[in-house]
Amino acid sequence: MTDTPEYAPGTPSWVDLGTPDIPAATTFYGTLFGWRADEVPGGGGYAMLSLDGRNVAALGPQQDPGPPHWTTYISVEDADKTTELVQTAGGTVLAAPMDVFDAGRLAVYADPTGAAIAVWQPNTMKGADVTGVPGSYCWTELSTRDAEAAKKFYNDVFGWNAHAGSIDGNPYTEFKVGEKSVAGMMPMGDDMPAEVPAHWMPYFEVADTDRTVTEATALGGGVTVPAMDIPTVGRFAILSDPQGAMFGVIASTPR
Repeated sequence: MTDTPEYAPGTPSWVDLGTPDIPAATTFYGTLFGWRADEVPGGGGYAMLSLDGRNVAALGPQQDPGPPHWTTYISVEDADKTTELVQTAGGTVLAAPMDVFDAGRLAVYADPTGAAIAVWQPNTMKGADVTGVPGSYCWTELSTRDAEAAKKFYNDVFGWNAHAGSIDGNPYTEFKVGEKSVAGMMPMGDDMPAEVPAHWMPYFEVADTDRTVTEATALGGGVTVPAMDIPTVGRFAILSDPQGAMFGVIASTPR
């Protein structure tokens, strides 16, 4: 867990939500995590979400069809060169590299298994001001039907090394940059409806997972995976906001 983090290339640095109902999402997450929303001037409805004055995430109007979703951004040195790597590795460019004022440069892709992932080439904004504390981002996870294709793609594009393991007997992969774990991956089971695409999903640190689940449901959210323990890792749950965007929460075991 990192306060005032540094984002080496290949490290997730930012998450944002595309939603069809900005006021409702602002109320839900503001109440659940204590976030304040401040609209970016000239940003077309994009709003920065802060915790105690430090930016932790953002939300804005949904730009694509389908259910609302959170997007994970990976820090890169050069978004244009990364885009070339994505194309060579079999990915699809969903949004070509573009400047975001003087904050940085972004691009959005789909990996060969269909999961959307974005990159952030930082300028004045490096990424989230704080991670790993209650109410902030702490982890991101890929669910896919083709783990081998995903391993090759993310190694080719970001240099991620895949380390195979398991959680409760189920296969689980940790992606590492050097010796640092930066993301996870799990296979989508046969019980997952065919219409659900491969996807990335962020986790947010919380002080009490069970209390967060209770608060989320009281606010109109849903529970996809109820609170449960992962030995040595923490207690987690997977939730959805009232518009359907999925996210995880976890009270991590101190390391």
